[in-house]
Amino acid sequence: MPIYGNFVVLSFTPKPPEIVEVEDYPGPVNKILNARKIRLNGKDQRQYLVRFKNQTADKDKLLEEDAIPDGKIHLIRFRASRRTEKSHQ
Repeated sequence: MPIYGNFVVLSFTPKPPEIVEVEDYPGPVNKILNARKIRLNGKDQRQYLVRFKNQTADKDKLLEEDAIPDGKIHLIRFRASRRTEKSHQ
């Protein structure tokens, strides 16, 4: 530490920004398989079971609607498939 008169000069190196972990998905979404409704903090929330392309069932994840990559497209397909299943029963 260099000393100048009555002052001690400290070298300052700023801390690097903290790394915020982003959810690591095993690949692009193949399809939404199922849905469930849960209650968190007094509010109903829907979670979707998502299958990723070229992945096995053990890599499936339960995700909320806003966490699904390209969620709008996949949700439209999922809801349409549910409607056709119900009409064929």
